[in-house]
Amino acid sequence: MAIQISPSILSADFARLADEAAAVPGADWLHVDVMDGHFVPNLTLGLPIVESLLKATPTPLDCHLMIEDPDRWAPAYAEAGAGSVTIHARAASAPVRTLREIRRHGARAGLALNPAEPVEPYEDLIGEMDMLLLMTVEPGFGGQKFLDLVLPKIRKARQLLDNRGAAVWLQVDGGVSDETIERAAEAGADVFVAGSAVYGAQDPDKAIESLRAQAQQVSKLA
Repeated sequence: MAIQISPSILSADFARLADEAAAVPGADWLHVDVMDGHFVPNLTLGLPIVESLLKATPTPLDCHLMIEDPDRWAPAYAEAGAGSVTIHARAASAPVRTLREIRRHGARAGLALNPAEPVEPYEDLIGEMDMLLLMTVEPGFGGQKFLDLVLPKIRKARQLLDNRGAAVWLQVDGGVSDETIERAAEAGADVFVAGSAVYGAQDPDKAIESLRAQAQQVSKLA
């Protein structure tokens, strides 16, 4: 599986989102954090902004829903044209149905776990997902430090996916930078959400190139 970089627009200038999307032509995805102020304490972007952004960039959108009742809202993001829609396991009442609805509308379906949530209880859902997202910070705010305590879980998740022969991407989100991406890649992650490390750089697209090279250097998957 190829290494992929998904810059998080949570760290971009919200007043210039179209320009900020254009500033990272080397990105595989644009990561869009949707927060409702309930599931997490922050309030960010919603479906109308996603619909507008889809018109402004050819880069596929990787929508990460940190919201209550994703069963109700997630299919709409897929139907709008998002390339990937991820829901949090503990927020979903009917995760299998919701993951299938996301796929039915043409998007890749992702399942997210917070740092303290073990991956093993969700092993039976591997066949229902296209991506497993392991949070490497507590969800809700950008700019947090990478939690090394998640590294063993990344290794465990990679082992579970490989044992099943699953073509499921393993994404990490939170604190990914030039100082941490190699540890996450070595542990088995192959999709990396990077916010400040990209949009805080003088040349965001060059930062993507550098992060990708670092991950490829140590990844056993590349």
